[in-house]
Amino acid sequence: MNKQDLTKLIDVAAGRKPADLVLKNGVIIDVYQGTTMQGDVAIVDGKIAGIGDEYEGKEIRDLKGKYIAPGFIDPHIHVESSYVTPEEFGRLLVPHGTTTVMADPHEIVNVAGLKGLDYMIEAAKHTALDIQYMLPSCVPATNMENAGAILTAADMEAPLKEGKAEGLAEFMDFPGVIHAQESVIDKLLVAKNLNKRIDGHSPMVYGKELNAYVAAGVENDHECSTVEELQDRLSRGMYVFLREGSVTQNLRALLKGVTTQNARRCVLCGDDVQAKTILEKGHLDNSVRICIEEGVDPIQAIQMGTIFTAECCQLFDRGAVAPGLKADLIIFSDLSNFVVEDTYIDGNLVAENGKYTVPFTRAAMDSVQSSVHIGDFSVDKLVLPLTSDKARAIGVIQTEALTNEAIVDVTRDEKGNYLYDETQPVAKVAVVERHHNTGNVFVGLLKDYGIKKGAIGISIAHDSHNLIVTGTNDADMAFAIEQLKEQDGGVVLVADGKVLGSMALPVGGLMSDLTGEEVVAQQEAVNDIAHNVLGIALDVDPIMTLGFMSLAVIPNLKITDLGLVDVTKFEFVPVSVEG
Repeated sequence: MNKQDLTKLIDVAAGRKPADLVLKNGVIIDVYQGTTMQGDVAIVDGKIAGIGDEYEGKEIRDLKGKYIAPGFIDPHIHVESSYVTPEEFGRLLVPHGTTTVMADPHEIVNVAGLKGLDYMIEAAKHTALDIQYMLPSCVPATNMENAGAILTAADMEAPLKEGKAEGLAEFMDFPGVIHAQESVIDKLLVAKNLNKRIDGHSPMVYGKELNAYVAAGVENDHECSTVEELQDRLSRGMYVFLREGSVTQNLRALLKGVTTQNARRCVLCGDDVQAKTILEKGHLDNSVRICIEEGVDPIQAIQMGTIFTAECCQLFDRGAVAPGLKADLIIFSDLSNFVVEDTYIDGNLVAENGKYTVPFTRAAMDSVQSSVHIGDFSVDKLVLPLTSDKARAIGVIQTEALTNEAIVDVTRDEKGNYLYDETQPVAKVAVVERHHNTGNVFVGLLKDYGIKKGAIGISIAHDSHNLIVTGTNDADMAFAIEQLKEQDGGVVLVADGKVLGSMALPVGGLMSDLTGEEVVAQQEAVNDIAHNVLGIALDVDPIMTLGFMSLAVIPNLKITDLGLVDVTKFEFVPVSVEG
């Protein structure tokens, strides 16, 4: 800000000059004191000049007693998980009152490296939503899978120095931190020496190991699923992100541990939110409604999505309705029946009556297309030889990225190879490397996903995003893989050698170039086929649940292109169980 702009701001605040816009006769949510006050909000040059007193402005809007609150801030979200690009993501979120997100682009960076980050930054310029990026800290997430790129500590320094990222995104390699591995220490020091934040990811880490993780400089965690985990982290000075995503939904459970004494360290978070969820339920506005349903004071719920998040993310220019801050505001009529009506960003009306009002443009996508590269693949690679009639299977847990290790009875043919048994809730699952034509394929077993016919294949396999496929027979599984290659990623459902449904995701194999509404229509068609034709369990999200089965940083058992991973020990384990 220059001298002239600051003088103007002060003059408007003091009432000597008219504001650009005055929101009159509103009820202002005071997130600092957890109360309300009546009066005007004066805005000039995108900033709040004054509140409470009567102001004059070039434009006047009489709110007639409606509420004014700060816009919502999401401290940790993956744009790619919405299946739409950043421009479209902003169009969907802004009408729900979200004005800032701290996005972790590790999905696209795992696929395309730093050119993926550059694409996301450019695309973010085409939306009113303020998308700020954290730098993916673990590419690949572990050394137990192949990704499209590798980011070393040396690679991280320039993006952080140049301001492309605000800090290190979730540090998923928590064993590397806890055991002080040299390459991990180097990454942590890059951020610490530049005074950058470090986001966390430490599911089921306790005691001295948690102490070590926090001592390393990790400031928060979004992987809590129990009150005990929440309390352990709060007591060690961490912020806890209360996650309400499309599949991973921990908010209601964690609210049981939130009190008036510790709420300032508890903030609302989306993490992985599909376009379908945004259009049907909302974003952090939906989290606020859930908080209210669970008995949280409505103003405290708003604090958990605004000022507490701003403090956590060191965004000191926003998060409240106060002089000098960004005029990122939401308007609504009822505290108990919370529905965002209008959204302002930098003092501009960007969503009205639930509709985005900003002209829509897109960034070029060339740099992140054509991302499926499969070499030396054949149906023979899907054969699963077993040495026992018992085997390990990844056990699906609904609404969680967590999985169980299930020991299951299996049927084998005369050669000892696995045979699908329609009476058992178990099917093959395979990961096919798709970045470097390595030909790597690993086959395991999946329990309680529920597929009873054909196969489903996707190019969304967290976090390295190889191809993952599950099915009842090798021929359909192989056909699904070939079709994914043909359509350059996305989702394919097949049976008896025919494509039943698909959703193309040509942007890195992760995002569509269509509108959110078009993507949701495709996803609903895919879900219908998945549940009603392939027989996938009704309480399972066909796409996102399958995509989490390769997430080898979330306990207990996962699969990558290199093997079956016991995440509690971070070691490969055999599929066969002897004895």
